[in-house]
Formats: sequence, structure tokens, C-alpha cells
Amino acid sequence: MDIATIVGILLAFGALFGMIEMEHVELGGLFLPAPILLVFGATIGAGVASTTLKDAIASFKAAPKAFTGKVTPPASVIDDVVGLAEVARANGLLALEQEADKHDDPFMKKALQNIADGTDGDELRILLEDEIESNAAPMRSASSFFMGLGGFAPTVGIIGTVVSLTHVLANLGKPDELGPLIASAFVATLWGLLTANFMWLPIGGKLRKLAQLESDRQTLLMEGLLAVQAGSQPRLLGERLKAMVPPAARNDGAGKGKGGKAGKGGSSADVDDQQLAA
Repeated sequence: MDIATIVGILLAFGALFGMIEMEHVELGGLFLPAPILLVFGATIGAGVASTTLKDAIASFKAAPKAFTGKVTPPASVIDDVVGLAEVARANGLLALEQEADKHDDPFMKKALQNIADGTDGDELRILLEDEIESNAAPMRSASSFFMGLGGFAPTVGIIGTVVSLTHVLANLGKPDELGPLIASAFVATLWGLLTANFMWLPIGGKLRKLAQLESDRQTLLMEGLLAVQAGSQPRLLGERLKAMVPPAARNDGAGKGKGGKAGKGGSSADVDDQQLAA
């Protein structure tokens, strides 16, 4: 679980409440039911109106992933693929059918099953590329939905402020009441900006990032498995896959893959080097 979203949102709200405390602002003046109802209700309503009901429901169901989504280290994927390459090299491609049962990832299962069934490499690439795009579509749709909410919220807040200011103008004959009325009028704008920048946009951005990371993981896995099907040598395959990963991420999670042998004696590439030397 990547806690960046939780830490970031807590830090943002912490900074806000720190400012409130330093400025001695009365919290009761910020938590007014009417502006909060307008900002949340109208923002969500506008968001739902901008898409289909099915997609809106799916987007809200995907929201928890912004807080609990898991990021698989590229090194772990490489270890798995190199381990599968060693199995294929020792026992043939048909042995990958048994390896498919050991993995929970549906994408890997499908790829391994097709390799074991003798699917043509070009056809398998097309199939897996379509699968990657289809898998990423729901998360991207959810990201777009929350980014849309982040666009609606500030405008809805301004609408609330305008509505409140009309009430202020209707009471110009009561100077003693103008100060509190004007202050409360701007609470809607505050909540519009706050929810957009502290909630909707961060959630949308995190979902988009998770979709991209998952697509990158599946693309790396696809290239590795296609190379396994083509008979690539395990050590060279590992080096080729590492070259596809940004330098800063190459050692993240190394040695933790299921398929590799790194856990008991170094990386799979090192084991393969030892076998070649022997």
C-alpha cells in the first residue's frame, strides 16, 4: 500500500488547521451547513450529469484505491519473468501452463496459457496490448471523473458566494449584520476550493498515476513473456527488462519476486551467471 495520498491529504488539512489556529479563526464560522451542502451536493450532481450513472458509481467504488492501491516494484516483475524464462529453458514452454496456476494475476495467467497453447507471438502481442488498454480504461475513467469534480467544485463555491451576497445586499440597511453575512458568504468559495484541491484533484491524480503504473507493469510483463516465448536467455532477458525501467526504480523491490531465485542466493541473473560459469 502506497500511503502518499493519505499523508499528502493529512498534511494539507494539517497546514490549513494550523493556519486557522494561528489566525485565531473561529471554526464554527467555517463549518456552515448550507455552503457545505451546496458544494458537495452540486459538485457531485454536476459530475454525475457529465457522465453515465454506471461510470459514476464505478468511479466512487474505485476511489478507495487512491488510498489503498498497491504499486508492484518493477524489479519484482523482472524477477518473476526471469524465473519463468529459466523454467521454460529447462522444461520447455509447455511447463508454463503449470506455472500459470501459481500466479494470481489474471494478465499473467492469460499470457502464460496462450504461450503454452502455442499462440503466435504477433497475435499474442496484439491480444495482450488490447488487454492492457482494457484493464486501464476503468481506472482512467474514474480519474477523469474526480478530476472533473475538481473542476466543478470551485465554480460551485463561487455560485454559493454569489447567492449569499444577494442576501447581504438585501440587508444593507442593517450595518451591524453585514460583517458576519459577508464572512459567511465566502465560506462557499472556501469549501469549493478546499474540496477541489484537497480531495477531488488528489484522488483523481492518484488514480491516474495508479493506472499508468499498472499499464507500465503489464507492458513490462508482456515484453518479458514474449521474449520468453521467443527463447531469450534468462540473464540477457533480465538485463533487457531492466533497461526498460527508469534507473531509480530498477532496484526497488529487487529479490522479492515469486519466480526468481534471488531470495536464497542472489538475483536470478547472478544464479544464471553461476550456471554458465559452471
